[in-house]
Amino acid sequence: MTYNIHKGIGGVDRRYRPERVVTTIARYRPDIVFLQEVDDGVARSRFDCQVDLIGDALEYRHRAFQRNVVLRRGGYGNAILSRYPLSDVHDLDLTVPLKKRRRALVAHCRLTCEHHTRTLLLFNTHLGLAGFERIIQLRRILDSEVLMHTHQSTSTIIAGDFNDVWGGLGKSTLEPQGFNLGSGAGKTFPAALPLRTLDRVYFRGALTLHRSLVSHTKLSRQASDHLPVIVDFEVT
Repeated sequence: MTYNIHKGIGGVDRRYRPERVVTTIARYRPDIVFLQEVDDGVARSRFDCQVDLIGDALEYRHRAFQRNVVLRRGGYGNAILSRYPLSDVHDLDLTVPLKKRRRALVAHCRLTCEHHTRTLLLFNTHLGLAGFERIIQLRRILDSEVLMHTHQSTSTIIAGDFNDVWGGLGKSTLEPQGFNLGSGAGKTFPAALPLRTLDRVYFRGALTLHRSLVSHTKLSRQASDHLPVIVDFEVT
């Protein structure tokens, strides 16, 4: 799942109700969750450490968080919650001069099933608002040392809030490098009446796509200003 939770603040009622986010995630029981706009120690969200609040509520043992935007007190950024161990967690700087600070949260995830072990390479990102900015940021991901030293057959997922209003970014940048769109054309923003496909999941390597969907429940339309995207993969 990839989900811009908008700090747990409803996109319409503007109320801080993190339990709505927790219940929305719990409905789909994802093994791995990419979260964007996650608060940590901010007054508007009762100074909660949201990665732990959500992780504890849903019993995700493995977590990673990066604080991208620093406020007078606290900040917010991206997080990964996982049922499986995370390793080699690090930040990839995507900041373009004169624009808001942006980073990708990068991690390896080790999947174990019936004595078989596979590794997933994960990139969780929240791209900028300007078109040229997003192109630069995706190229930095593609040119990153970790991806350059990863074989194309290795299971890799790049997901998050792409802010790609017109939908051409992946075709021009990611698909020529062997990535496929896993999340389809489901509209995710604004949650109350979605018009734009801003939240996306791209993949390559030893992954088989089974299905994708956007959560359109009454609760998910209230919980954030984005709807979550769920993609089912089989590691082959």
